[in-house]
Amino acid sequence: MEIERKYLIDEIPFDLKDYPCKVIEQGYLNTDPVVRVRRSNDKYILTYKGSGLMVREEYNLPLNKEAYEHLLAKADGIILTKKRYMIPVPGNDHLTIELDVFEGHYDGLILAEVEFASEEEAKAFNPPAWFGEDVTFSGEYHNSRLSKG
Repeated sequence: MEIERKYLIDEIPFDLKDYPCKVIEQGYLNTDPVVRVRRSNDKYILTYKGSGLMVREEYNLPLNKEAYEHLLAKADGIILTKKRYMIPVPGNDHLTIELDVFEGHYDGLILAEVEFASEEEAKAFNPPAWFGEDVTFSGEYHNSRLSKG
């Protein structure tokens, strides 16, 4: 189960080079339900996501490079590329901000996601002041939707 909140970011008030980064490329074989292939640095993953906005099922299966490339060639829409920075949430040692800085087609788009252990924790989350609009419940900024252009 994936439980996450998502926010638009207008400006990052610190230097990202101080945080771990993953280079991500992903394509969508289907968007309802979501079936995605992703390369994250040197890891390759096939993901299924059920319906929902803040809470939804998620299953990940490892792929090898060849299987990933084969499936990516079959993806519909835009192949998304981004850098994901892993930033600890200030004052909360078990939460991490996954800050996605998009490149390519969505160059300039920045989204922050925070995953939670429970719905209650997600609902009680008080985002840092530099977070912008909460887009968790719009669905407009789901990567599967972005892949449609």
